Formats: sequence, C-alpha cells, structure tokens
Amino acid sequence: MRKLVPAETLERSAAQQYQQMLDQARAQRALAPPEHPQLQRLHAIAKRLIPFTAPWNERAGQWRWEVNLIGSQQINAFCMPGGKIAFYTGILDKLQLTDDEAAMIMGHEMAHALREHARERLAKTQATSIGIRLGSQLLGLGDLGNAAASLGGQLLTLKFSRSDETDADLVGLELAARAGYQPDAAVSLWQKMGKASGSQQAGLAFLSTHPSGPDRIRELQQNVPKVQGLYQAARKAG
Repeated sequence: MRKLVPAETLERSAAQQYQQMLDQARAQRALAPPEHPQLQRLHAIAKRLIPFTAPWNERAGQWRWEVNLIGSQQINAFCMPGGKIAFYTGILDKLQLTDDEAAMIMGHEMAHALREHARERLAKTQATSIGIRLGSQLLGLGDLGNAAASLGGQLLTLKFSRSDETDADLVGLELAARAGYQPDAAVSLWQKMGKASGSQQAGLAFLSTHPSGPDRIRELQQNVPKVQGLYQAARKAG
C-alpha cells in the first residue's frame, strides 16, 4: 500500500515553492503588480469561486488562497495544494479568454487541489524523493525553472491521470456554475485549446499536462446541462 504524503506537508511544500517562484518572477520583473487589470480580473473570478470550495475539501476553509499573474508567453495555469494559483499572461492573451472561460480554467485547477490529486499522484508514481528539479521549458521563464529542488517543485511537473482530469473537469464545471459563470464556456475553452494545439503555438505547457481532444469536449458537452440549473440559480441570486 502506497503512503500518501500528509496534506499539511504537501501544502507547506507547495507554499514554499510558490513563494520561491514568485520571488524569482519578481526579480525578472515578470510578476504582475496588484493594479494590473488582468490580475484584478483573476482576483474577481477567484473571489466568486472560493466560497463554493469548502464542500469539496474541509481543509479549503483554512487555506490561504492566493492568485498571481506571471508575464510569460507560456499557455499555462495551475493551482498548487493549499490554494496557490498562478496564471501566465500567455493563456489569457493567446486564447483570448472570456471571464467565463478563465473561470473554467481556474475552477478546473482548484478542483485538482481540492480533490488532492497531487497527493494521490505522488503516491502512485512514488515521486516523493526530494531534489527533483523543474525543467525551465515548462515554466517558460528561463532560470526560474531551475528553482525547484524540493517536494513542492514536483507539483508543477505532475501529469494527472485521465480519471483525475475528468474529475477536475466536472468539479471545476460545478464550481464555476455555482459562481454564476456560463457552463458552455467549458466547451468553448477546450475548443480553443484544441485549436492552439493544432496550430503548433509555442509554449503549450498547459496542454502537455491537460490534453485536449474530442472525448474531453464530448464529455463536457454531456455534463453542461447537469449544471445549467446551478448557473441559472446563481444568476438569479446575483
């Protein structure tokens, strides 16, 4: 039986790695300041999503949620254990994401953290040794990728299983719908991802760990109607 890394340990490691990443991004003048309009947009989305996270993970209420924006052409975004979220400008700009589509990405990434997929994946792959380093290509920020030499560093290189991805799609879809974001945006988002992949755009870090395809889009299309009522209720309440 594989042993799961304690949640507290993983969250602490993630927080350390996240801070290290921010420090290096700041040193490279790649960290968006608080007044950056795209960062403010992401903060507004997170503010709507976070209240609906607790039912999925009892620890989420104590997490110090954080959202940052990093200037990079990479198409990438993630949420580390403990609620540490980062978006790269490339994913917003190259895909020209609407607020609804950005909410679907954020909800999906939050879902990975809420469902503790990283803990399970680390146990399954036995990737718990300290010292694995990130490749700079994944982060797309040059030397920033060489910063990870801890357990937290492995969190950005994990490739979740197909079942994990499906789970995150569904949980993220529900989170976003409850927050009043249009469920159909999940479908248009992954259609955009598919086009980006097909056009061979540089910096597709997100798609290296979140493959797009007709099966994924078809599953989302089938599940959109299931959360339509939640979305409509949220819109009426809002």
